[in-house]
Amino acid sequence: MSLNRPAIPAILPIDDDDYPFPVPERALKNPNGLLALGGSLRPRRLLSAYRQGIFPWYSEGQPVLWWSPDPRLVLFPEKIIVRRSLAKAIRNRGFEVTIDRAFTRVLRACAEPRPDQDGTWITAEIFDAYTLLHYNGLAHSFETWLDGELVGGLYGVSLGKVFFGESMFSKTSDASKVAFVKAVEWLKSWGYELVDCQVTTEHLLSLGAEEISRSRFCALLSQYVNETVSPDAWLRSEHG
Repeated sequence: MSLNRPAIPAILPIDDDDYPFPVPERALKNPNGLLALGGSLRPRRLLSAYRQGIFPWYSEGQPVLWWSPDPRLVLFPEKIIVRRSLAKAIRNRGFEVTIDRAFTRVLRACAEPRPDQDGTWITAEIFDAYTLLHYNGLAHSFETWLDGELVGGLYGVSLGKVFFGESMFSKTSDASKVAFVKAVEWLKSWGYELVDCQVTTEHLLSLGAEEISRSRFCALLSQYVNETVSPDAWLRSEHG
């Protein structure tokens, strides 16, 4: 065991949101990326985490766990892949995609247990924390509708020219992919440079996401999270 790598993650105080995170390079290798535990989910702590390439992910009954995995899955907006079958679904199936029309409904849908999961990581605490970020204009949702019914969507956090994707859901085939494709199209048009997808899934790889090293990801963050897009970008979009 390296003397420079802690055997356990750092512990953050719950009452001091300015207490620093360890540098991401000190995250554990097993489990991959576990960096710290504890602290709060107040906006100051959350935004500090995202700016450093760190995100919370834990289950009910656990302390807040903070992660910075290596490698990191990202999508460069210009590299999105829209296969023929998906393009056909976007054109012909009557989907409508909106922005921030149903943020809390998207969170609730994302929180529903999946067939291969026993529970959900979107706890009541997570729900409240990201709803507060949404009210402050920092968290956003993209919704897919079919015949007036919410059938898919995703949500995440926006800082500078980076969108940090958090979770997505689908109640009918292609609905989450449609939301993702439209989200990336809008983000690209507004000048966003990077979409953080966090951890690798075949679903996201099929859409053009790729793995990069944590060090490269953090370098990109240091460049892009301090840049600005038009302050009314989210208001000028063509969503319904």
